[in-house]
Amino acid sequence: MSNNLQIVAYIIASALFILSLGGLSNQETARKGNLYGMAGMLIALTATLLGQGVSHYSLLVGVLLPGGMIGAIVASRVVMTAMPQLVAILHSFVGVAAVLVGIANYLQPNSTLVGAEATIHQLEIFIGSFIGAVTFTGSVVAFAKLQELIGSRPLLLPARHWLNLALLGITVGLGVQFMTTPLIAGLTPLLIMIAIACLLGAHLVLAIGGADMPVVISMLNSYSGWAAAAAGFMLSNDLLIITGALVGSSGAILSYIMCKAMNRSFLSVILGGFGSNSNQSLPGVDQPQGRVTATTIEDTVKLMQTAGRIIIVPGYGMAVAQAQHALAALTKLLRDRGIQVRYGIHPVAGRLPGHMNVLLAEANVPYDIVLEMDEINSDFPQTDLVLVIGANDTVNPSAIEDPNSPIAGMPVLEVWQAKTIVVLKRSLASGYAGVENPLFTKDNTRMLFGDAKSNVELILTQLNPHPVAVLT
Repeated sequence: MSNNLQIVAYIIASALFILSLGGLSNQETARKGNLYGMAGMLIALTATLLGQGVSHYSLLVGVLLPGGMIGAIVASRVVMTAMPQLVAILHSFVGVAAVLVGIANYLQPNSTLVGAEATIHQLEIFIGSFIGAVTFTGSVVAFAKLQELIGSRPLLLPARHWLNLALLGITVGLGVQFMTTPLIAGLTPLLIMIAIACLLGAHLVLAIGGADMPVVISMLNSYSGWAAAAAGFMLSNDLLIITGALVGSSGAILSYIMCKAMNRSFLSVILGGFGSNSNQSLPGVDQPQGRVTATTIEDTVKLMQTAGRIIIVPGYGMAVAQAQHALAALTKLLRDRGIQVRYGIHPVAGRLPGHMNVLLAEANVPYDIVLEMDEINSDFPQTDLVLVIGANDTVNPSAIEDPNSPIAGMPVLEVWQAKTIVVLKRSLASGYAGVENPLFTKDNTRMLFGDAKSNVELILTQLNPHPVAVLT
């Protein structure tokens, strides 16, 4: 393939990537956006493999085939509840790839670069390797937290911010040494910097609490994009630069939007310790203090039959129970009977941005009744019944009522303002943030314990004398 034809292919692929992002910004066009992205990547990969200077196809095939097979198997088997973990570990692959590209570029210098060009290339190697290393270990720690291999509570080391500043200062010093050391001899400061960046990335994410992990995943997505862009500069690959910049900027914008929705500082995400305060102590109990009122399937059905307005608030527990299809069937039945049913989605519901929206779209819940927190929060006082399906931290009144709570100031769905709330939950255990929820003990709250999917199906059976099969 000629160089001009490759450039044209790269332009087409870049346009498809932009269309993909545009499509993914809306639920109705998300499927088309995915197709655009897949087509763009296929064109980009083909153009790169057929480009000038590419050889050893047997080696490439030996790498691409096993990688493609592993990716296809993992993607086909992963469940939606594990999607955040998959995204996190995929980010780590981008990070480690940027590090390896940086080391390889340094060990095989481009003899055609001289003067300012050579200096800029050295900076690209150092900065790209730094971003890649931070992304790698940060993503691995995020994966471990989401997979519950390590605890979700933040690691608050004494003077942790000073430690981060010290690591950054050492990195800058190593950068000066790297830039002023003759070729090959600079490998030592480069490798030391990579080790320090790995430590920094791990510490930044360890200092972040579980309730804030969706924002962390979004931020790591941004880091992986910038790491890819840096690799593009090192390889002089325009498409990789464009793609990385698109991913990096979109991830940063999403993180900023989510931070605003949670009343958090965007800068604190980058510096670590996001959503935590060393002067605040996390609660040591998992059970809410007060009287809990349990309810039954029969009583819940009666509440639905007399309600005119119902809001359903899903959370991670709905994803674990895979209750979205049963909820979709229940929603259709209630709406057919003239009852207004809507869904309220918190910006960080689940463990991945848009997690709940994807699950509800999968179950064919109408898009127009799925509303964001800002759109529906003012409607709770006029609502007869709220069904909370597996949500916890996103409906916690402590965020508003308790200034000493670890989640104080975080906007939440104010479900307690409704006439009656029924919480479908397995137990009274705290949410991922490890904060007890006083919603469970409010006078207008009823707890329906058990598996969410089974309970919703039982409610559906009692409401509908002629039940139909629920697709799963």
